[in-house]
Amino acid sequence: MDMLKSDEIAQARLAEWRKLAQGLHARYLVADFGTGARFIAAVGEEGDAIGHYPRVSLGHGYVDLKLVTADAIYRDDEGNEHVVEWVTQQDVDLARRISDIAANHNLDADPASVSVVELGLDSTQSATIAPVWAALLTGNADSQGHGSPSDEIRDATGRVPNLWFGDDDEGGAPGQRFHVEVYVAPEVAEQRIAAAVAAGGIVVDDSDAPSLTVLADQEGNKGILCVAQPPAKTG
Repeated sequence: MDMLKSDEIAQARLAEWRKLAQGLHARYLVADFGTGARFIAAVGEEGDAIGHYPRVSLGHGYVDLKLVTADAIYRDDEGNEHVVEWVTQQDVDLARRISDIAANHNLDADPASVSVVELGLDSTQSATIAPVWAALLTGNADSQGHGSPSDEIRDATGRVPNLWFGDDDEGGAPGQRFHVEVYVAPEVAEQRIAAAVAAGGIVVDDSDAPSLTVLADQEGNKGILCVAQPPAKTG
């Protein structure tokens, strides 16, 4: 099944879901464990009907869900096909059904609270070093390039954050090579940046804002705030 482009995902108008990194994410608020478990069971029945399921996390007062297709098709500029983890139409369709199930269970969504953390490592030899990180992070060599045409490390079970490799020009000045990327919903991005600045951080580069904003702490360690694709406006 073909991966969906960002504008196609936005046009789906999934008010309770946010596109972060590779998948669709939602949070529903629950009064207690039993309420959350019953909601998850109902979602599971819907998944059984179509053979596709979200990744689910049940915590104190919330249920988090992630929808992504493990074998989405990406076509590069040369027309070559790659199997990737990405959002497809089946994810959009299931997201709508889950929203309906949540409404039937009288659950409120909290889309502004969803977030995803990924790790970045600048390297000139990603193909060489990736097996080391695959072994260290996941213990599975297959996690190198899993769901990605690159050497990115992705744990299929979701136990650890994804690790991707950025370009590091040989001969460049030494500096920070690891950094964190934090994906958030668009409605909380300014607040998150302001909170980091109020805590002593500085904005290093906002030339790609609102999509990407680079911040640094007092020691110069950098992190990147990534803003999700907002839902398309109605009307």
